[in-house]
Amino acid sequence: MKIYAMTHKKCRMPSDPLYVPMQVGRAIHEPLGYAGDDTGDNISAENPYYSELTGMYWLWKNDVTDDIVGICHYRRFLIDEQGKLLSETQIRALLQEYDLITTRQIRLNCTYYDGFAVDHNQRDMDIVAKVIQSDEPEYYETFEKTVHDTGTYFGNMIIASKPLFDRYAAWLFGILQKAEQQIDMTGYDGYQKRLYGFVSEILLLVWIRVNRLRVCECRVGMIGEKKETQEMEERLSQYFRKKDISGAKSYFLDCLAVRPDVLMEASDIYGDLKAAMQVISTAEYEMDASGTSILDRCNDFETLTDLFKKLNAVMQREAAGVPLSDDMKFLERSSFSPEAIMIARKIAERS
Repeated sequence: MKIYAMTHKKCRMPSDPLYVPMQVGRAIHEPLGYAGDDTGDNISAENPYYSELTGMYWLWKNDVTDDIVGICHYRRFLIDEQGKLLSETQIRALLQEYDLITTRQIRLNCTYYDGFAVDHNQRDMDIVAKVIQSDEPEYYETFEKTVHDTGTYFGNMIIASKPLFDRYAAWLFGILQKAEQQIDMTGYDGYQKRLYGFVSEILLLVWIRVNRLRVCECRVGMIGEKKETQEMEERLSQYFRKKDISGAKSYFLDCLAVRPDVLMEASDIYGDLKAAMQVISTAEYEMDASGTSILDRCNDFETLTDLFKKLNAVMQREAAGVPLSDDMKFLERSSFSPEAIMIARKIAERS
């Protein structure tokens, strides 16, 4: 058994030797010293478009020794209900009862199709639909129902017997490679080019439903924040120290335009970027109202984001009608402006 942790950078790995790092896209990047997806039958050079799927392809085509295989990420791992990494013993026991192990389904605020259209070209999903309709017609009805619903798996994390894994990979890449022949990515940025990695997340759910597989849905544990998230926090910290509200806002919006996923839970796992965005918005309102802002009283990034997360928790309890006895004392002690309270209250009402 092997669980391959797909990575494009040096990473901290679990001590359990079951988990093996695999460098994806090694054919077009400097080697990291890990096993790579560029040997044997591979599509390593297609990594900008397929993301972690180039590692899945390699595993499908080249691992001929393991009876159970899986893929996870360099900072995301499937864990048990106690928050511990799945062990080989646990995995073998689970696969006696289930056909495969993957993430828990998440529920979006809109249909997958509509959510996809926000950051991607909806036409590409329509092309995938046509490929399925013509080449895999028994999957088409379920695909249409699933893509216009709100549930999905995420991250392409899966553990299964090698034969079942191979069946899925053959089906998945058959669809994606035929769609690739019709999709034009001219003008796409780096995020949008990772198209096939995003599309495959909903296709896993379609494949499972049509084949009526028994699925063990696990929690996902994360090891640290993304490098990109850490870099954003460091830059925003510099803007905060300089009390440069407009600079912080411009930088934040520029990052969001390039990486619209930075505010997703899987990227901003501690909620610091969401809190930083709220600090910026609050400071803008305060400057318009009084000519001063919260950055004149405190300009430390960590202190501010922690303070605003606590404020949001207070407002959420207020909205739910279950305030704590210390909430009023916290508000008085923190001396939040009316603008800060207003914004936090609106956030609580929407959540």
